[in-house]
Amino acid sequence: MNVIGLISGTSVDGIDAALVSISGSTTDLSVDLIAADTYPYPEQLRSQILSVCGGAPLAMVDLATLDDAIAHHFAQAALTLQSKFPAVDLIGSHGQTVYHRPPTPDSLGYSLQLGRGSLIAHLTHLPTVSNFRAADIAVGGQGAPLVSPIDVCLLSHPTYHRCIQNLGGIGNLTYLPPIGNSREPDQDFPPNSSPSWAAPASRLPNSAAIQGWDTGPGNALLDLAVYRLSQGQQTFDQDGTWAAQGTPCLALVEQWLQQDYFQQPPPKSTGRELFSADYLDRCLQDAAAYSLSAADILATLTELTAASIAHSYQTFLPQMPDQVLLCGGGSRNPYLRQRIQANLPSTTVHTTDEMGLSADFKEAISFAVLAYWRYCNIPGNLPEVTGARRSMLLGEIHLVT
Repeated sequence: MNVIGLISGTSVDGIDAALVSISGSTTDLSVDLIAADTYPYPEQLRSQILSVCGGAPLAMVDLATLDDAIAHHFAQAALTLQSKFPAVDLIGSHGQTVYHRPPTPDSLGYSLQLGRGSLIAHLTHLPTVSNFRAADIAVGGQGAPLVSPIDVCLLSHPTYHRCIQNLGGIGNLTYLPPIGNSREPDQDFPPNSSPSWAAPASRLPNSAAIQGWDTGPGNALLDLAVYRLSQGQQTFDQDGTWAAQGTPCLALVEQWLQQDYFQQPPPKSTGRELFSADYLDRCLQDAAAYSLSAADILATLTELTAASIAHSYQTFLPQMPDQVLLCGGGSRNPYLRQRIQANLPSTTVHTTDEMGLSADFKEAISFAVLAYWRYCNIPGNLPEVTGARRSMLLGEIHLVT
C-alpha cells in the first residue's frame, strides 16, 4: 500500500510529508520511502499557530478558520508530493498540535491537533486517518509518544541497547532492548544507499522492556531564544553556530534540571504549554545574575537539552544505551549533537540516517505506518510507553464519499 504521512511538529517549521510503500504487519513490517519533502507554512499562518500554542485566546469562529487553513495546507502538501509518483492509497495526518495536557490521577489527558482529516480527505479524494492521540488518551494514556512502535519494528538491534532520540521542538525517546539473535550480530547498519527497512523476520524486543517518554525541550527554547536575542531577525540557530561561540553556564543547567518535569517518572509527555515563552523568560531572569552573552545563553540552553536527555536516561532507564540514534530537526545541529555525546560519554551517538532511515522524515514515515495499521485494524499504541490501560486502534478513518 502506498501511504502519505503528514506532520507538523512542535517547532512549527512546516509540514513534513513522506510517501512510502508499506507491507507486512508488525513483526514483518517493511517500509520503502518513495519521496519526501517539507512544505513551509505561510509566515502569517505560522505566526498564528505559534500564538495559539503560546496560549493566545481564540474565538470559535477563528478556531474553525484556523483548523480549515491548516487542513488546506496539509492537503496541498499531500497533493504536491504525490503528483509525480505512483498512485496513493491512503493518507495518515497527525495534524498540528496546538494544545497538549497530560493526564493526572483525577482526569484524562487532552490533546488537540488541528487540520481536520475529513477536510483533507475531501480535498485530496483520498481516505485519510487522523486524530491519532484520542484513542490512547481515552484509556488513560498520555497520547504520546506515538512513534515508539515504529521504532521497535524498524530500529531494533539483535545485541545493542538503543535509544531513538527525537529532537523536534520537544525531545522524546524510545528505549529498545536487544531482540536476541534473530539477525547476525555484524549486521549493524543497513547500507546507507538503501531507502528500505524491514523489521526482523521472527522477533521483536519484549514489549514489557520497551520504554519511551518526552525528555523535555528539544529545539523549542533554543528557537524562542534565537528569535528574542536576534530581535526577530532569526528563527533558529543554523547548525548551532551561534551557540557554539558561547560557553554554557553549568550552574544554571544544574538549577534548571531541578524543575519538576525532569524529576517526574514516566510515562510522561509535555509540550509548549510548559517549555514556553514564559519558561524562557524565567530562564533569562536566572541568567541575568551571571552576565552571560547572547552566545553563552544559547550555549546554556543547548546544554539544558543535552543534559536533560542524559539525566533522563541515567534516572529512568534500566541501563544506559550502547547507541543513541538521533532524528528530527535537532539532529542537524552539530553543536547540539556534540553536547549530547559529551553528556553520554559511554554511548555512541549516531543519526537514524546512518541506519538507513531518514532523520528528517522519520515522524512523517511513522504516521504513514500508523495510518496503515489503522486501516488494517492493527493496534498502534504501546501501553508500556504511553501508560494506556490497553492496546488500541489509533486514528479516525475519513472515507471519500
